[in-house]
Order: sequence, then structure tokens, then C-alpha cells
Amino acid sequence: MSAVKRIRVLRVPSPLVRPFVTAVRQTEHLDVVLVEVSDVDGRRGYGEAAVSWRVTGESPPSVAAVVAGPLAEVVLGRNVGDPGIAADIARAVWGNAAARSAVECAVADLAAQQRGLPLAQSLTSAPAPARIRTDMTLSAGEPSALAAVSEEHVAAGFGCLKIKASAAHDTVAGLRAVRAAVGPAITLRVDANQAWDVETAIRVIRAAEDEGLGLELVEQPVAAHDLDALAAVTAAVGTPIMADESVRTARDVRVVADRGAADLVNIKLAKTGGLAEAFVAAEVARTAGLGVVIGCMMESHVGVTAAAHLAAAVAPDVVHDLDAALWLRSSPVVGGVALSGDMLEPGSGTGLGITTLASDTRPDTLVDLVDRSEVRA
Repeated sequence: MSAVKRIRVLRVPSPLVRPFVTAVRQTEHLDVVLVEVSDVDGRRGYGEAAVSWRVTGESPPSVAAVVAGPLAEVVLGRNVGDPGIAADIARAVWGNAAARSAVECAVADLAAQQRGLPLAQSLTSAPAPARIRTDMTLSAGEPSALAAVSEEHVAAGFGCLKIKASAAHDTVAGLRAVRAAVGPAITLRVDANQAWDVETAIRVIRAAEDEGLGLELVEQPVAAHDLDALAAVTAAVGTPIMADESVRTARDVRVVADRGAADLVNIKLAKTGGLAEAFVAAEVARTAGLGVVIGCMMESHVGVTAAAHLAAAVAPDVVHDLDAALWLRSSPVVGGVALSGDMLEPGSGTGLGITTLASDTRPDTLVDLVDRSEVRA
């Protein structure tokens, strides 16, 4: 296999189609941070660093700094098929999970291209499905607004909706309005993003149960660090509880399983630091009897495509949480995941199926944060 010759970090400001509102933040635009690696034959592989001070603790400048330094030192001049490259990326720096994931995904994309395989097929020996399903997220809001947007998403082909909860809104009233609007056949999830304490979480979830609102799951009802609280909620309600912010690595999954703190885990590349750790985390979860959902941060088609390939490899029959690309007005790249209603096609061709940057990613909007090439003696 060919070696990595060049590595770049690109920032592409991307407006959203509507505000994204959770219990912890609100935004109307996204700074897409891409890593592009090129081999000596001119192929290009892509990864994305999903940045958020509140979630990943990273920013575009921090990603640029760590990629330009220790991560570039690991991959430049390295054969992309080297089986130790993912572990070396993980060891190169402490933290910086989104940056590490972006570099590892870009290298994995390049390696799969060189092997002539879709990325999902390079991750598993089992046949990967052509399509997977995703839910659609509803920002936190008033009941009437939630009901209206839920009808729009169902009309667009979504069969599973995830409602963001916050302390500022009556979650049960919102769920009641959504259920009345969409009917009994649509699956409903709630994501509290750590908004509640134990007592509030139990009260809200039991109220939803008592009203027969039919929740499939509630995601991260309490603070990420408080596994005692998470376990208390899980034990007190009948609705399955999913850990998100509480779970970053495979070790975290083991701890959650050992303590009975949740029924499912939401695995995200920006938290695990890359495909290799995410794959192990999914294996640990399955062995422990926990359900697995592959999720994403607010990121573009690049990050969602990598996550979709992971989902196809580790949990093809699950409704995943990979709607983020639908929040962007346009994709920063050509190729990658294709979206039709709630069905995602991870991408045709080899690797991630991404061929180049989009033609409307103009030089006056794209910022080249890092551009390093291998220097041969």
C-alpha cells in the first residue's frame, strides 16, 4: 500500500437549515473541520473533527495545532495499511478525541480505497448492508412547535423522532403534542443531554409511561459523570435508558455495564477518538448485553459518512442517530452518504466514496488551517 504524502486541515463555515437547540447549546451555523490525507498516487482520504467546547473540548485552532504537530508526525510517510497506525494515533496525544478521529478516519478511508473496498467492508468480514436507518432530531421547544415540525419530518419519511429535552420546557407536554400529531406508529426517543437530576428524570419518564406515550428510550437523563444517578434512573423506570456523554471509550462501556447504569450506549467517533476504539466499544457493549446506537455530533456529510459505515459494520439493523448532515444547507464534499427520508446509503465506491471538495466550497470561505507534506531526505 502507498504511504501518506500530505495532510491538510480545512475549515468550512456551513449554515444550518434551522437552529439546533439542546439543553446545553444553540447554534445556527457549523464550523466544519475536515482532515484530508493524500497518498503518493494522488488519492485523498477524508475525516471530520466535530468540535464543541461543551462536548469535545476542542476547536478548529486546537484541531489544527494537534494535527500539524504530533498527529502529522505519526502519519506522514507511513503506509496506510500499517496495522499499528490507529494505536499510534491514539498514543500520540492525550485527549483531542475529535482530532484523532478525523485523522484515523481519513487514513482508514485512504486504506480502503487502496484495497478497493467500501470502508464498512474493510471493518468487518460480514456483508455490510447497502442502507441503514436514522432518526431525526427535534430541537427543544414548545409543544406546538414540536408538533408542527414532527409532522413535517414524518411526511418526509422519518419513522423515528428524537426530541431534545431541556429544563426550560415541559417535556411531557411536548411528547404529548408530538404523539398526538404523528400517531402511534412513529417511534419516539428523548434526549435530555444531562438536563435533569435523578428525581426530575424519574418523575418525567414515569409521567410519560403513565400516559402511554410509548417512548423507545431516554438518552442521558442526568450528568455524565454521575453513574450512580444514571443507574438509579435506569433501575426506577421501565423505559430503556441510553448513555451518551457518560460513554467515550470501551472502558467506559465496561463500567456502565458492570454498574447496570444503562440499557444502551450511544457510540460516537468524536468521543472514542476513531474507528478502532469505536469498534471495540461496540463489541464490549454487545458482549455485556447492552444495545448499541451509532451517533454523531453536529457534523457534515464527512463525519456522518464515516459513522454510517461504522453503523453498517457493527449494528446494521438498528435505527441509528445520524441525521446531522440533514441540518446543513449543503455538503462540503462530493460523494459520501446519500440520504432519502430516514434511509442512509453509506456511499458508493471505495472508502467513504468521497471524491473531492464541493465545487461551491469557494476559496473565500474555505480556510486552509494546516498543510504539511512529507519531506524526504
